[in-house]
Amino acid sequence: MTDPRWLDDREFRAWLGYRRMRLLLDAQIARDLTRDSGLSDSDYDVLSALSSKEDRRWRLNELAARMLWSKSRLSRHISRMEERGLVTREECATDARGSVIVLTEGGLCAIEAAAPDHVESVRHHLIDLLTREQIEVLGDIADTVLANLAESEGSR
Repeated sequence: MTDPRWLDDREFRAWLGYRRMRLLLDAQIARDLTRDSGLSDSDYDVLSALSSKEDRRWRLNELAARMLWSKSRLSRHISRMEERGLVTREECATDARGSVIVLTEGGLCAIEAAAPDHVESVRHHLIDLLTREQIEVLGDIADTVLANLAESEGSR
């Protein structure tokens, strides 16, 4: 067995800072979103995914994979969103066991109303605090880590 490659002080600072920043930033932006629009972070993720599709519909299992949620968890969340008139659920024409989630006009109005305040929150708590160079580096870091994760996922 090889010895662990412990983090040095700089690496440890970066790792702990990233974890703390991610937790606090996610929590603050979620609070702002709920305060400003009444939408949860999960609601916003579903609505933005649906609104990004030309036909405003997404297979439940594909949406669950995109959100890194189980199908049952997403299905329960979709049921709550249906009650609020944000989405509807249709049977899948090609798979009798599958369903398709469809963005309603109410859901489209909700995401369009929420987006300006949401982006302002993202700017206020992250983007506007950074220099152009820092934003570029952050984007590069995200690309590197995401590519590695996608590669690791593909090798499983």
